[in-house]
Formats: sequence, C-alpha cells, structure tokens
Amino acid sequence: MMLSSRGNSNGSSADSIAHPADGNNSLVSRPLTKSDNNLDAEPPCRNASAAALASASDGRETWNKKVEFLLAVIGFAVDLGNVWRFPYICYQNGGGAFLIPYCIMLVFGGLPLFYMELALGQYYRSGCISVWRHICPALKGLGYAICIIDLYVGMHYNTIIGWAVYYLVESFQPILPWLSCDNEWNTDNCTLIKDIANLTDSEGATSPAREFYERKVLEMHLSDGVDNLGTMRWPLVLSVLVVFVLVYFSLWKGVRSTGKAVWITALAPYFVLFILLGRGVTLPGASDGIYYYLTPQWEKLKTPKVWIDAATQIFFSLGPGFGTLLALSSYNKFHNNCYRDAIITSSINCLTSFLAGFVIFSVLGYMAKVQNKSIDKVGLEGPGLVFIVYPEAIATMPGSNFWSIIFFLMLITLGLDSTFGGLEAIITAFCDEYPTLLSRNREVFVGLLLVVVFLLSLPTCTQGGMYLVNFLNIYGPGISILFVVFVEAVAVCWLYGVDRFSSDVEKMIGHRPNLFWRTCWNYITPWFILFIFVFSIITYEDLRTEDYIYPKWSIHIGWMMTMSSLMCIPLYMVYMFIKTPGSWQERIAKMIKPVDPADMIVYSTTPNYGTSV
Repeated sequence: MMLSSRGNSNGSSADSIAHPADGNNSLVSRPLTKSDNNLDAEPPCRNASAAALASASDGRETWNKKVEFLLAVIGFAVDLGNVWRFPYICYQNGGGAFLIPYCIMLVFGGLPLFYMELALGQYYRSGCISVWRHICPALKGLGYAICIIDLYVGMHYNTIIGWAVYYLVESFQPILPWLSCDNEWNTDNCTLIKDIANLTDSEGATSPAREFYERKVLEMHLSDGVDNLGTMRWPLVLSVLVVFVLVYFSLWKGVRSTGKAVWITALAPYFVLFILLGRGVTLPGASDGIYYYLTPQWEKLKTPKVWIDAATQIFFSLGPGFGTLLALSSYNKFHNNCYRDAIITSSINCLTSFLAGFVIFSVLGYMAKVQNKSIDKVGLEGPGLVFIVYPEAIATMPGSNFWSIIFFLMLITLGLDSTFGGLEAIITAFCDEYPTLLSRNREVFVGLLLVVVFLLSLPTCTQGGMYLVNFLNIYGPGISILFVVFVEAVAVCWLYGVDRFSSDVEKMIGHRPNLFWRTCWNYITPWFILFIFVFSIITYEDLRTEDYIYPKWSIHIGWMMTMSSLMCIPLYMVYMFIKTPGSWQERIAKMIKPVDPADMIVYSTTPNYGTSV
C-alpha cells in the first residue's frame, strides 16, 4: 500500500519516477526525490498533470473501440433489477406519476454521481484503490471497502444467474416442467392456472411454476432456514460453475476479452426485450396491465416514501460506488468525451427500465385475465417475478419453449454484464495497486479470484441457499455502499474541490462542466446520498421474508458483514498514520495531500496487461 510519497518494495503502486532502461519499453523505477520535481514547492501547473496522464495513457491498455466501453457501462448498469424491481416500484408508487420524482432524482442526484465517477476513472486511469492517492491518500481504505462489497455481491449474484442457467436447460425439454402438476416434486395443493381461476377459495393453492421454483430448483422445503441449510444442490452448483467459466473467459484478457463479450451480453437483452414486448402487447389483457403500469396516481407524490424510493432506485440502478465505473473508464483514452458518455449510458439505462415495465406489465395483465384476478394480486417483486410469474405466463403461450429459451437467455446476459463489472472493479483495483505482482499475471489472478468467489458462493447452492441470497443482498452491499458513496462524494466535492475537479475535466474534454454540474457537486450530490443513507438507517428493520423470520444471531452476523467493509476506512487511516514518518501534524498533512500526477510517472506497461512499475 502507498503510505506516503516515498517508494517501497512490497509490490504496491508506490510513488516513483521511471527512466528508460533500454529500447524495449522496460522501465527501472526509483523513489521520487525533492530534486526531481521540487516537492517542497507549489505543485506544477495542472497542464503538466494532464500532460503526464495523457502520456501515461499511451501505455495503459485501452478499449479497442469506443462503442465497447459504452456497451460495457450500459451492460453493468442495466441488470436484473431493471426487469424485476423498477416496474414493481413504479406501479407501487403512483404509476406514471412516479416518473416525475424518478427523473428529478436522476438529474440532480444519480447523473452527477455517474458523471463524476466516469471522469475520475478516466482522468487518473486508476481503479478504486489507487485513485485515492490523487484525491485524499488517507481514504484509500474506501477502495478496499468497495472490493469487499463487490466480493459479497459476487457471492450471491452469480447464483441467481445460475438459476437462470438451470431454467434455460430445462426449457429444452419437450414439455416445460412447470406446466403440469404431475411431477414428483408437486404437492396436493398444486393447481393449474386455468383451474385456480375457477376456485371459489384459492387459499393454499399453489401454481406448478411456484412449486417448480421452490421445490424442484431450490428444494427450499428441505431446509429450515439459515439454521439448517440442508444439502448441496449439485445441479445448481454445475449451473453456477458454468457462469464462472463464462465470466473467466470474458475477463481474463482485460478489456480485450471483455470488449468482445459485451457485444453479445449487452445487445442480446435488447433484442429479446423487443421480441417479448411484441409478443406481450398482443396477449389478451395486456392493455389492462399497461394501463395499470402507467396510470398516474398524483396524490402519491405527496408521500415521502415515493421520493425515497425514486432516489434509491436511481442510485442502485446506475451503480456508483461499486468501483465499476472507475475501472471501466480508466481504460478510456485521456481525451475521451466522458460527459457525453455519462449522458448516453445513464439515459439508456433509465429508458431500459421503462421499456421493461411494458414487457412485464403486458404479461401481468394477461395473467390477471387468465386467473380472473386483479393485477396487484398477480405481480411479485424480485426473483419471484422472473422465476415464477413470467415462466407461468410463458407456459400458457403457443411455442412456450421458444419464449422460455429467449427469456432466460435474456436474464443470463443481463446478469453476466453486471457481474463482469463488479469483478472487473476488484481486478482493476488490485492490478493497479500491485502491478508488479498481479498485473503481469492477470490470467492467473483472475482465475484465482474467481475460484475463491465460486467457493464462497457454494453455500448459496444448498437447499437453503435462497435464505443466504436474501441475506447477502441486504447485509453485503445494502447500507454499506450508501456510506461509501457518501464519503466518496464528500472527498471529491468538498475536500478535493469542485473547482479542481472541473479543471481536470476541462483538460480531458476541452471545456469545464457548466454551472449546473458544479452546483450539483457542491450542494446537492453529497446531500442526496446522505439523505438516502439516513433514511435507510431510520427505516431499517431486521431481515424477514413473507414466511421466514431470520434468527437474531444471523442479524448480528449480518451487521458484522456490513461493518467488515466499512471498517477498512478508519483502519487504513490508522495504518497510514502509524507508517507515515514525521510529527503528527506532518503525518496528517501528508495523509490528506493529493499526489499530483506531474510529481510522479508511475505507469509503464506490458502491452496487454495494464500497468506496472
């Protein structure tokens, strides 16, 4: 770890100046001394900083094509939540009226954060750990916190993709297995959809799709919860392994391999969404579902919860704070127009959520008509929507196998893009921080990382794995990512300073961010995150599901998980204070003083594997 403006020999990205050793692009590094750049004097002009970084960018691996970067960012932001959460949140909070707070929160909260992270990553060409030496070195613990959060996400998110892989394989059977009640896993309560509509009392009746999901895929009935997770579900283990193999061969060569993969994983969901939309709007009752989705309920705008939900949805949809935007943009060319990229990608993300609402609610309207229910009695939020309700609807359509195959292919590609981003954030962060050790051996490092994440995710493949997936989703990223982004916003907007940051952006794109962006960064963005964080704390309730209450000991472990990432921030400050030489005033001064890029030339490269020193 970089502790001060002096080099060290532990393989981390220490501050050093590189000099040519021969004609083969190899470099020899030595500690930067006062005589090199007059460290006691005021920092050189910022144009020198830009020149240093622009020069360094010639050696760092970059995206082969600009569109590959855009697809990677869109693929990360557009994930399963766009399909299974936004439509539910929208109709729950006023239908079409919800779009007003949603757009307001996008413009004044989410988009400024999104733009800020893209610009930071591109300017300093660093992952979420190393970037802090240029902003506030004492906050490098933020980067480690982000990596731990991404690790928790990887432990359960890939399992959900594994479920989709399982469904995809089952979709190739001559008859979809969730179509009938004649299977070995069905109970006496299993009732066909067409028969449920005729029951005078449907209490206790379950659909074949629900029993397939809960009793065949997950086998939840054989587990008592987190107290007894049951045995391993080996078909799910194999499905999750397939996911990790796909992820490895998409990430192992860096942006060269990722850039090729996103052509499929980022574009395929849109192709399928439009096909499903075309089919959905032709179904009986589809118009009722769409009407229910869009009908404004203006009175709900007076409710604070609507605005809170809008802010939360925008934040988690765009995904700042996970280190992915920093990592992906760090492979851009220095003068890339990151402002235009931020507008394009965030707009596409939000429009995709809106489009997914039509796809989902056209089918919910159809299912409500088939079951003779109101739409609010049909819909589910989260995994239940895409693994129970939608497959249920697909099973009643002509050509159900085809619709099932393309639907689960869409879910897989949506999930893969997002898991690419989360894991790439970890990979880039550590390769940039420890280039000599890791960057030159990227394939091995990526392989070892994925093996570790796969092994850690195995408990989610047990019969009680669903309970762990919910648990990791809440206590892994939940509250901790909000605090991390708040500290990040305060550090960049108030400590580093909006004026300095705006000058950095100007050196890349040729003009300063206008008054709107500077106002948001100065006065709105940090408070936007604090607002969400405080509300999350105030409204916190111990985790429970509709039919399961998590034991107290598991809640305590959950908070320990949350704190395990957040503790990286103060622990690194203490560590840096102890290791930095000088009086306590000098130590603090060094800890908060950004390292100017003109004072260091750290980046040399191997052609394909990023940076080294």
